[in-house]
Parts: sequence; structure tokens; C-alpha cells
Amino acid sequence: MKTYQERARGLLIAAALLLSAAPALAQNPLLPGVGADDRRVAVDTSQTPWRSLVKVQNNLGGRCTGVLVASRRVVTAGHCLLNRAQKFLPASSLHVLFGYDRGEYREHRAVAALTTGGPFDPNRRPEGLAGDWAVLTLSADAPAGVEPLPLARVPPRQGTPLMLGGYSQDKAQIVTADTACAALGMAGTGKGPLLVHDCNGTRGVSGAALLVRDDGDSGKGWEVAGIAVAAQVGPAPRNIAVPAAAFVAAVEGNTSSLR
Repeated sequence: MKTYQERARGLLIAAALLLSAAPALAQNPLLPGVGADDRRVAVDTSQTPWRSLVKVQNNLGGRCTGVLVASRRVVTAGHCLLNRAQKFLPASSLHVLFGYDRGEYREHRAVAALTTGGPFDPNRRPEGLAGDWAVLTLSADAPAGVEPLPLARVPPRQGTPLMLGGYSQDKAQIVTADTACAALGMAGTGKGPLLVHDCNGTRGVSGAALLVRDDGDSGKGWEVAGIAVAAQVGPAPRNIAVPAAAFVAAVEGNTSSLR
């Protein structure tokens, strides 16, 4: 009989689609990462925790979701920042939009620097997904009232309730979220562990925060358990995130730029 870890690793190998949104990409009637039962609903980007999500764009037209984790730090998926030669774009070509909704946004920030989990091979699964993260250092602080979300040091256990929201390619003008999903467990790879979950999220949601309730003394806030990077195609897909532990050192390593 296979252990859960072995079954989860099998799901990782099947989860072959990265979730970045590219311009003019054909739509699949059965959206990868969503399947037959679409639980996504529109959420209010002026409310916690959704106002901490951002839209990350590059000069080539690619776009993903990201999350504010410090006043000048945004985490997103590494594959969102690759050019056509599969090399990382320079920071100067990246843009972060706060409060994007139906073509309008609250404020824009340029990206001053980036740190990545690469080099990684997006075509090598599942090991290539473990380093699929990037930390963007903004040129200025986030807008007033947009609070950074803390990073969860410990991955959620199997069955822990989660939420996932972002700018899906099929609904790119608003944030939609699955607020009724759960962690399925961790699966190891040669490059580090990955978090398997059943939250609905399709192309455009790469880099979006997988959110878990803080179970500390207050128990009132949300933490970033990981970021969405890949999805499985099927009626009941199982999707993949990089756990926050993979990039916490990169976020907190330079406290002077965290402000």
C-alpha cells in the first residue's frame, strides 16, 4: 500500500501546468486547477486579507498574482519573471499594482531588486517547482493601509482549512478566491518539499498566497502558508504550492530593506 507521501508525489508529477497568465493564451473549457466544481467567488480587494494581494506584470505582457509580505517585499512565482529564453527578466521590467480592479488600481510600485529560488527548470517536474519563487524588493513602501501578511513557519497539516485568491486569467479584472479548500499534505522532492492542496486556482494565480489562519495566541489573522505555482488538469484537481519556509530567509534576510 502506498503511503500518503508516495501518493502526493504522484500528484506532483501529474501537475504539469504552471499558472502564469500569458497574453492571447487559448482557454481550456475545463480550466486547469479548477476542474468541474468551480468554487471561486469574487472578493473585495479593500478588505483583509485580499488587499494584501497585488498584480505583478512584466514588460512582455505576462502577469501573475503576488502578495505583500513586508512594506517593501512582495513574493510571487519565479516562472512569472522569465523571458522567452527562460532567463529571469531584470527588475526594471517588473511592475506591481496595488488594489487592481477592473482596469483601475490604487498605486503602482516599480521593482528595485529581486531574489529568486532559481536557477530552476520549469520543465523538470516535480523538482523544478521547489525553487519556483521570487522575492521582489519595491522601490518604495506599499500604500498606507495595505498591511503585509506574515509568513507561516510551519506548513499546514493535512486537512487544515485554506484560502486562495488571485487574478485568474479567465477573470483577470477582479480577484476571485476559493475560500473553502484545504491542505492535502506535503510531498518531498530532491530540491525541497512542496505543499499539495485542493484550492481552485487557474492561470494568472501563480504567486498568489495560500492563506491559513494564524493559530497562535490571537488566532485572528491570516498567514501565508505558501504560494501557488502549478495545477493539475482534471475534474477534481490537486494543486501545488511552494511552502513559505522556502523563501522566508530571502524575505527576512535584509532587514534594512524590509523597513
